Amino acid sequence: MASLNFFFKLAFLGCFIFGVAKGQGLKVGYYKEKCPNLEYIVKGIISQVIRRDPTLAAPLLRMQFHDCFVRGCDGSVLLESRNKQSEKDAFPNLSLRGFEVIDQVKAAVEKACPNVVSCADILTIVARDVTFQIMGPHWEVELGRKDGKVSILNEALTQLIPPSANINALIQGFKNRGLSVKDLVVLSGSHTIGISHCSSFGNRLYNFTGRNDADPTLDPNYVVELKRKCPPGDQNSIVEMDPGSSLKFDVSYFTLVSKRRGLFESDAALLNNKETRDYLTYQSIKYGPTFFKDFGDSMVKMGRIGVVTGKYAGEIRKVCTRVN
Repeated sequence: MASLNFFFKLAFLGCFIFGVAKGQGLKVGYYKEKCPNLEYIVKGIISQVIRRDPTLAAPLLRMQFHDCFVRGCDGSVLLESRNKQSEKDAFPNLSLRGFEVIDQVKAAVEKACPNVVSCADILTIVARDVTFQIMGPHWEVELGRKDGKVSILNEALTQLIPPSANINALIQGFKNRGLSVKDLVVLSGSHTIGISHCSSFGNRLYNFTGRNDADPTLDPNYVVELKRKCPPGDQNSIVEMDPGSSLKFDVSYFTLVSKRRGLFESDAALLNNKETRDYLTYQSIKYGPTFFKDFGDSMVKMGRIGVVTGKYAGEIRKVCTRVN
């Protein structure tokens, strides 16, 4: 994904259904007896990391999305392969950052509680904690996942949706995973943080219909601004997805999209459905009265997708980059 548009490289319309958001076996406080200081350990490390580099919040949050939407929330996005054929090596995942942070957290947790906490659960806690560290919501995380043993590059290619997705593709992709239309628009709000490379939306500026034109659904004044930052053919320059507050988790994304200033076609698509459009309008006019709670609720639901649980399923990896 030549960008940090962390969210909508997600569920491709043509994906297979590997498991919906049920989350059997997960619960809050799962490690209360076996690793009572788990969340304290993770919080301490993440606090230091984000204080040092707040730009890591968006890709670390995005990492959980990319994990859960391919094979379910099983830590498969963390696995590496000698021949570069794991999910991590797929083009949509090449701009993921912060893997070393996950490794740091895992090492600290292993030192405190050897062979107890899965990498998939660590990803879930980290996603919550980075959000909170940049003034976002805090929610109770359900834990108890096991780590998967398979990671395939091609699955990431076919199951991570491009930023050009239309509303029907987005709704169907979420539905396939047990997530609602409301979850779609709520989780889209994560675009309030992070950056994107020009290559992920350049067609909206210069060649939308193949006639050297701009996307007519994009605010023309915003087109002018974006063209200044992304000259023709520019693949590498970056822009903030939420200009002016890309390091703060807030509700301004909804105002931007309502004003036709969503950076990606998948953002603009939220105006093409009554339920998503109504939610955008409500949060923008009222300045997000329910967004933080809704976001936590939807993150919990997403964290249930295709989970591996049970005594004989999956494993607890000692190192997140490889199976035991």
